[in-house]
Amino acid sequence: MDSSAGEYGMGRLGLFWVFFTGLMWRFSDACPASCTCSISRIVCIDSVPGLEDFPVLTLDDMENITEIYIANQNRLFDITDNSLRHYINLRNLTVMNTRLSSISSDAFFNNTRLQYVNLRDNNLSTLSWRTFQNFNASLPLFLTGNPLDCVCENLWIKLRLLEDSDSPDLRCTDDRGVTQAFATLTPPDCEVPRVEVDPSTVTVMQGSRVEAVCSASGSPVPEILWNLDMLSTHYEIDPLDMESRITLSDLSPDDNGRVIICSAENMVGQTEASLQLDILFAPTIQQLLAPERNHHWCIPFSVTGNPKPDLQWYHKNKALEEQDFIRTMIHVSTKSEYHGCLQLVNPTHIHNGVYRLVAKNKYGRDEKKVSAQFIDPPDIGHPGVNTLSHFSRLFSVANLSVYVVVGIAGVALTGCILMVIILKYGRNSKFGIKGSSSVISNDDDSASPLHHVSNGNNTPSSSEMGPDAVIIGMTKIPVIENPQYFRNSGSMLKSDTFVQHIKRHNIVLKRELGEGAFGKVFLAECYNLVPDQEKLHVAVKTLKEANESGRADFYREAELLTNLQHEHIVTFYGVCVESDPLIMVFEYMKHGDLNKFLRSHGPDAVLMADGQHSILVELTQSQMLHIAQQIAAGMVYLASQHFVHRDLATRNCLVGENLLVKIGDFGMSRDVYSTDYYRVGGHTMLPIRWMPPESIMYRRFTTESDVWSLGVVLWEIFTYGKQPWYQLSNNEVIECITQGRVLQRPRTCPKEVYDLMLGCWQREPYMRLNIKEIHSMLQSLAKASPVYLDILG
Repeated sequence: MDSSAGEYGMGRLGLFWVFFTGLMWRFSDACPASCTCSISRIVCIDSVPGLEDFPVLTLDDMENITEIYIANQNRLFDITDNSLRHYINLRNLTVMNTRLSSISSDAFFNNTRLQYVNLRDNNLSTLSWRTFQNFNASLPLFLTGNPLDCVCENLWIKLRLLEDSDSPDLRCTDDRGVTQAFATLTPPDCEVPRVEVDPSTVTVMQGSRVEAVCSASGSPVPEILWNLDMLSTHYEIDPLDMESRITLSDLSPDDNGRVIICSAENMVGQTEASLQLDILFAPTIQQLLAPERNHHWCIPFSVTGNPKPDLQWYHKNKALEEQDFIRTMIHVSTKSEYHGCLQLVNPTHIHNGVYRLVAKNKYGRDEKKVSAQFIDPPDIGHPGVNTLSHFSRLFSVANLSVYVVVGIAGVALTGCILMVIILKYGRNSKFGIKGSSSVISNDDDSASPLHHVSNGNNTPSSSEMGPDAVIIGMTKIPVIENPQYFRNSGSMLKSDTFVQHIKRHNIVLKRELGEGAFGKVFLAECYNLVPDQEKLHVAVKTLKEANESGRADFYREAELLTNLQHEHIVTFYGVCVESDPLIMVFEYMKHGDLNKFLRSHGPDAVLMADGQHSILVELTQSQMLHIAQQIAAGMVYLASQHFVHRDLATRNCLVGENLLVKIGDFGMSRDVYSTDYYRVGGHTMLPIRWMPPESIMYRRFTTESDVWSLGVVLWEIFTYGKQPWYQLSNNEVIECITQGRVLQRPRTCPKEVYDLMLGCWQREPYMRLNIKEIHSMLQSLAKASPVYLDILG
């Protein structure tokens, strides 16, 4: 064995031992004598010296704990509000054979991830439903072996556990000392509250006054509560006997569509009813902006009103008749808000002028104006020309023109004669032209030049790809047009760009990795690709449709990818075009996409195990920072190349050896992660959960919109790959983002990183952090928290 390799191996072993012993010292230092503590588990079964409360470790260590097992503790009497407060990632809780007799109502308030609770063989006589009110009824809860009383306060247990496997053995003792099965429990004057709101829906004008009564019944007498969070309208509550009256004064349009919840609760349980507000109000044009050039020209606007306002445009005080080339587009709508634009396809100087938008419904109208200058008018001459001198000049110009025409004709004739001579006699000359060159050479050269005809915008035309198609990353998929995506890409496409051509006999397919809309992706071995290795593992992407349009896109994409060269962008090796299917060859990243990697190294890894016995080690905070700063580095490079990614997400990043992360996917994410995309119309798919307001409302994609997406990627990393806004539907997500709401701070996320996220999520693009600033800050945070990389096994 090479000595340097041996030293390296011993070094790594030493590093692991230092890390491991340091970790165990840290846990043993804080772990109680009756317990054994590991990274994610606490087990306390020794009765001597025993526990009086749950173990208190460092804050970070408690946040990493997912399972607590406590048994045989004679000094543990209660679980208070603070006992489990910092165990925010706790999944499984077992407290058995202790003196536990009391659990507070908010004992599990911070333990929202609980999936299993075993409280058998303790000393519980009563247990409040409020302790478990934030959990689904399907949460496994085991209570056998406790001296439960047959009282009204425990009736909820019967109702909740009626179908549970633990329920046949569950018993209680009445006030006479008689034990009975919990299923037969029927205490007197004990029933779940019933509640009703009258009226349940109100439809009234803005500024009106509304009264609603919430009536409740039940035994014991229930308490009535209104949930009025985020209500803009002024309100007063008048409690009465078994009912509560709410008075809403000067109703605000901001509360249109809002649902107000009235709940009634007693010791048996809680029931809810609702009041829905339908507030009618005249339209207001909140904004009408100057025209913007995206794929087409767009005059953005935002209008509110209920019922939905009718919109009419006027150009130069004449009503505008909408047609295919000029029409109103509504991109986002809510109960009373409408965001869109007046879209103009290839407007000319006749479309310049003042545009007026009028919004009206049966309750009123509003209007606003904006000036538009799409193109300068042509020069149509100058008045006041002297007629005599004018004709004199025309005559002299005419004479001059004759000489010019004759001269040009002579030069052209001479050129034609020379060209014929060259073609006739110069074909076999050493310096002659050897016939037309092919874009894809059939020679044995390993590379052929692929040159773009135009130095301008190289976005495929609609005739090539259809009206809703652009190239994204490495994939052609139907999406909303985005001219900024390749804007200024002329600086990237160098005149001497060569795309490497790889011989098909050098590629040996091993297995299929996945399939996307474009074709399939395979793991392959590629021979003679790099000088110092006989063969190399690569990812091979095939092109399903090799029609003329598909080939043109393939070559254009190959040249673009050849120019993207950075340590955190997936390496593009070249193409194989000897025969169908056309092939692109990329660097193979061993651990696949980052989203799956995060989930398989997080608290929910057991759900990703697919029957495997080994569960991978959870990522640490320092490793998350290491991942984040690599993605930011890749985005700094793309921004420097004037390249707008517009689909940045962890699903579109790949993970290699030693936690190396690179940006780039093979187009499979839109099939594997289809729920991450919002389908608009028949074909268009938008990653709205990663998009800023201006991209959702006006289809504007810039480096600043990529910064917003990078903030969401940071959120994904620190939630171990959770889907942003996972609790909301796509329409609800659109409403949240356009109304200015942002994702909450992940529980494992440092404040400094969340401040970075908030800097990415500023509503105005110019207010967002610069991509270089983000990378610099993440680099500093990562350096302050050294990374132990060997987590991949």
